[in-house]
Amino acid sequence: MRPPFALPEFYLSHPARLNPHVERAREHSTAWAGRMGMLDAPRPGGGVVWDEAALAEMDYALMCAYTHPDCDGPTLELITDWYVWVFFFDDDFLERFKYSRDLAGAKAHLDRLELFMADDDRARPEPRNAAEAGLADLWERTVPSMSPQWRRRFVTSTHDLMAESMWELDNIDRGRIANPIEYVQMRRRVGGAPWSANLVEYAVGAEVPDRFAGTRPLRVLCDAFSDAVHLRNDLFSYQREVQQEGENSNAVLVFERFFGCSTQEAANLVNDLLTSRLEQFEHTATAEVPALLAEHAASPQELYAVAAYVKGLQDWQSGGHEWHARSSRYMNEGAATAVPPGPTGLGTSAARPAPATPVPGLRRRARRHEHRPFAPVGHLPLPDLHMPYPVRTSPHLDAARRHILDWARTMGMLDEAVWDEERFVGFDLAHCAAMIHPEAAPERLNLSADWLTWGTYGDDYFPVVFGTRRDLAGAWLCNERLPSFMPLDLGPVPTPVNPLERGLADLWRRTAEPMTMSARRRFRTAVTDMTSSWLWELANQAQNRIPDPVDYIEMRRRTFGSDMTMSLARLEHPDVIPEHVHRTRVIRELETAAQDYACFTNDLFSYQKEVQFEGEVHNLVLVVENFLDIDRIKARDIVADLMTERVHQFERIIAHDLPRLFEEHDLDAPARRLLSRHAEDLKDWMSGILEWHRTCVRYGEPELKRHHTPSPPFTPAGPGTSAFRPPRP
Repeated sequence: MRPPFALPEFYLSHPARLNPHVERAREHSTAWAGRMGMLDAPRPGGGVVWDEAALAEMDYALMCAYTHPDCDGPTLELITDWYVWVFFFDDDFLERFKYSRDLAGAKAHLDRLELFMADDDRARPEPRNAAEAGLADLWERTVPSMSPQWRRRFVTSTHDLMAESMWELDNIDRGRIANPIEYVQMRRRVGGAPWSANLVEYAVGAEVPDRFAGTRPLRVLCDAFSDAVHLRNDLFSYQREVQQEGENSNAVLVFERFFGCSTQEAANLVNDLLTSRLEQFEHTATAEVPALLAEHAASPQELYAVAAYVKGLQDWQSGGHEWHARSSRYMNEGAATAVPPGPTGLGTSAARPAPATPVPGLRRRARRHEHRPFAPVGHLPLPDLHMPYPVRTSPHLDAARRHILDWARTMGMLDEAVWDEERFVGFDLAHCAAMIHPEAAPERLNLSADWLTWGTYGDDYFPVVFGTRRDLAGAWLCNERLPSFMPLDLGPVPTPVNPLERGLADLWRRTAEPMTMSARRRFRTAVTDMTSSWLWELANQAQNRIPDPVDYIEMRRRTFGSDMTMSLARLEHPDVIPEHVHRTRVIRELETAAQDYACFTNDLFSYQKEVQFEGEVHNLVLVVENFLDIDRIKARDIVADLMTERVHQFERIIAHDLPRLFEEHDLDAPARRLLSRHAEDLKDWMSGILEWHRTCVRYGEPELKRHHTPSPPFTPAGPGTSAFRPPRP
């Protein structure tokens, strides 16, 4: 079959290495697959899923020897068995359920597989097929040597790669191709690379310390690794998956459909995103991870564990590419690389000949840092934005306007040069609150308006106080104090020294007092996620670094305060819906689709404000301009198209996925009503935020020119602000 496109030029930062125990792993895994029944598992239409010749040709032992070059023989054997199992599971699932569109059978199969990862031996049934036999054997051989924390992470990633196969199957059944944002975040779950990252910890004999596992640097490290693995796989597997198997979960196909371009152009775009994710991985590993370890005074053992994990992920990335370039499973003619002549390893790059042209990663990295701040971009004309939901407004708006003006004065927010009263009144944040919570009681509406005021003030405060001087240490110190004003036990707090602290102390007590402890903890996390994301913005600003598109979109939800403002709508009924339901794909996709619509709305309206008047690099229009190397009008249209795709996805979830979720989780009537109410609240949230941007003065050119005329020097009070005070005579 003729290849559908020419493989692009890949960015590879270091060469692959081969584990010397590869032949031993080949022999072991072939015998193991036979014992588990994988080499004679029947296909529904006749024949078998695999035979020994097919397994040998795919050569998963070679893959594991490339991706784990330093582990010993027994470890490589176990790792190889895991990959034989996961690929068998995928192919067996395809034969048994994807071709037949047997949704009910697929769900029953996946539910039973999960029983083989139970902590209690008595809960595990006897295996009835090769997939169950393999998982039961591997679980018993692997988990005794790992900590409970690692087991929980591994169970989650194994659950995801199995259970989210239903998402792929459902899309095939509907003939639906995902939008790019949905695809990337869902591919992480169904694609299995986070699962591979867990096995890296086993292979290198060093677990990521639990206190670091959930932090942004380690999370982004795993996400960037995963996205790069999956995007590379999509390039190599397009011919097999899309043209031969009828799959529609492939990034090349997703980009073809969204951008309306040729297959070759889509493949090149996928490779550009792959390169960007690899650059994000390197930036995180060399800048954010060391800073995290230093900040938390990591022990020598913790330093070693994290370093071994990072190296293991790097080895997997290079080795995975080399295996894709050699395996019979993929389209890879001419893709295999040879190790360049000369020494390899740390410190030897200078001894190897330089490439004739800069590698893709270096080209993209250079462009990311070439942005000229404060460029006179002018007003960005806006296209029609798709919004199917009407705007509703609270009848208590006028009272809320009077309330927040008094509150902002009392907190001192209008006494410093961040805001003045005329500007604050023009923002009309009470109008925003009245539209996103149109049915709220007066007291609840006032609280919502105050939180919007506080979050907007903080978003403006950090760039003014810390950004102009690149005072990252002062910003860090300021942010470190904020959680102390949100005690979970509602105990005493420090004396506030600026409006940001004063406002937070007041809001926390008014908000948290009627909440349960678990609800307080969740809401506090939403607030701290938002404030810490402002540090991420300042760090990029200091480096004049335009963010990677995926990292930007995921962090934008935090910088915008999406979780915090959404949480305000759930304050009255925080614990009626089971926590595991909130973590499902359906609820997560429903919320992130709404969040992205609102965040991208802000980026369209604030483009001139942020890029021209504030010298910002955090705007999706600018991120798309830089990533695709296009003008602002084309970038604007792509952002608007993404908004349309996300709201269409939101509509589909409400119409199809939410009713199915009710049945699958056997939710009672109150939980169903609250989830339906939550969906209605999100409609108000999106339409209200769009309408507020259309009506407030914050983003208009007259306001921007008035605000950015020379003004008296700003001398704020509080931790980290001493650099702003004039020197003493």
